[in-house]
Amino acid sequence: MIEDRRVAEIRDTAPDRSPASGPRARVPQRGYARIEEILGSVDRALAEQFPGDRRAPQPIHTAYIGAADATVETPDRWGAAALALLEEHADTVAGLAPDVDLTAVRAALAGRPIRDLRLDFEDGYGFRGDAAEDRDAIAAGRTLAGLAAAPTAPTSLGIRAKGLGPVERARGFRTLELVLSAAGGVPPGFVFTVPKLRAAQQVHAVVALCEEIERAHGLPERSLRFELQIESPQAIVGPDGGATVARAIHLAAGRCRGLHYGTYDYSAACGIAGRYQSLDHPVADHAKAVMLAAAAQTGVWVCDGSTQVTPVGTDEQVRAALQRHFRLVTRALERGFYQGWDMHPGHLVTRYAATFAFFRAALEPAVTRLAAYLDRLGGPIVDEPATAEALAAVLLRGVDCGAFAEADVVAIAPACTVSVLRRVVARRPSM
Repeated sequence: MIEDRRVAEIRDTAPDRSPASGPRARVPQRGYARIEEILGSVDRALAEQFPGDRRAPQPIHTAYIGAADATVETPDRWGAAALALLEEHADTVAGLAPDVDLTAVRAALAGRPIRDLRLDFEDGYGFRGDAAEDRDAIAAGRTLAGLAAAPTAPTSLGIRAKGLGPVERARGFRTLELVLSAAGGVPPGFVFTVPKLRAAQQVHAVVALCEEIERAHGLPERSLRFELQIESPQAIVGPDGGATVARAIHLAAGRCRGLHYGTYDYSAACGIAGRYQSLDHPVADHAKAVMLAAAAQTGVWVCDGSTQVTPVGTDEQVRAALQRHFRLVTRALERGFYQGWDMHPGHLVTRYAATFAFFRAALEPAVTRLAAYLDRLGGPIVDEPATAEALAAVLLRGVDCGAFAEADVVAIAPACTVSVLRRVVARRPSM
């Protein structure tokens, strides 16, 4: 019997010496099974590490507001202030780009002016003593609970606690716990921002913090989510030359929801003089490009940073600030950053104006190209499936943020309904 098995093995592995009658497959099935075993483990790892883009609508901005100053009325106050600025400088805003739609901007500011909110206990708050921060943390928790129940509430909200450095981390942990306790649990859409990441291993501690708070407060498992703020060069390039931020994402046990760029801390750490620190500086472009690549197909969103220039002062200063922010938001959108920080009510005006104009300008070309792809009509541009996915994605983003409606899409191409767009993005061939 042993000899028979040996003969079978020799037959399976011996080269085919029969007369050639054309091309023949010569690798035995056992050889292909070996290769499949290797690739199968790789397939499983890739599917786990890169599950694909998150399908939920990404907010177009995050408003950072000092925790001591925020109340349930804050979003409405920001919206009213932004509307007043828009009315005073309507001509300037209308002239920023051909596709600016003042009616749509007004509607957004009057409806849900803040899409994503962080109450800030870090740089925008400072060190005020434990008693004061305890009071503000409890007040912030109650504010977040109240906002979550409001009809025009931000779709996501949370806090930015102090960072993971040895001096401030205990204070940050306590603040997070007090906020959640005062809120009565985890408010819908809650996320907390972890500033000043410097080492990927710090994420292990953040995951452990989530687990300990969930356990101590009887919260559902895995109910806490966080974002990592990239404000240090070490978060981009580690001591081994690797991309720290990429490792950090995959150490987060699926809890990391976003990466936020910190404009001024990062620029200062790179030695950039204050007057040249900006979202469009080359060091910012490099850091954000690494962040975008690290987060691609992981389901983690990337958020652009802020500008310190606000639309206040003389008419000339306001116009210059509006033009600057509009340009920076448009530049970010062109580079694939669909969310950014806003630090002042006036930033909402140009955030909505630039975002809506960007997607409205993309509407007709994207629909036309996608319809041609779906119909296999050809034309001067021959798109691949990945490009069709990108075309559908930009249309979905435009619908989700309110730049245009599904009716505007199907008016150009009746086949391009939102359900079809979602199937294209998911790369499902059956239409």
